[in-house]
Amino acid sequence: MEEVALRLKELLFPSIPDAAMLSVDVDIEIVRVDAQSIADGAVCPVCGVWSNRVHGSYLRFPADVPSGGRSVVLQLRVRRFTCENSDCARRTFVEQIPGLTRRHGQRTERLRSTLAAVGLALAVRAGAGFARVLGVSVRRSTVLRLVDALPEPEVAAPRVVGVDESICRRVATSQGRTV
Repeated sequence: MEEVALRLKELLFPSIPDAAMLSVDVDIEIVRVDAQSIADGAVCPVCGVWSNRVHGSYLRFPADVPSGGRSVVLQLRVRRFTCENSDCARRTFVEQIPGLTRRHGQRTERLRSTLAAVGLALAVRAGAGFARVLGVSVRRSTVLRLVDALPEPEVAAPRVVGVDESICRRVATSQGRTV
């Protein structure tokens, strides 16, 4: 049974070492996954001080990418930590699981990147329609917001500036030369 759980973890949470699956329930339409963080502590987002003093915990339900034609319901238990820095303005903070969640996020990082890629490839309106085909209910404005949040691509400076051939012909004919 342990081997099956490890394979499911590799399938559902690839390259996320800080998440542990507690249970998986597969239904005809839905895959329910209960998971939690297994990190020793977390870093305060304001002051950067490491803390392992747990203040409490609660459940988050971030939307995830469908798997095998079934929607995935992720029930994630996250912990709230107390900041150990007495000068910090924030007294408590919630841990974020790298590669899975982000602050105030309603979707997993995997779903965010998938929707942004679909929005870039197909434009926003068609991307939202295609996302419904994939099994993700999302509005056009959400896809647009995810595409807008992407960083600008690096553009290399041109090494050689070319001159358009039609402009050369126009300049040559205006000067009475033949090309």
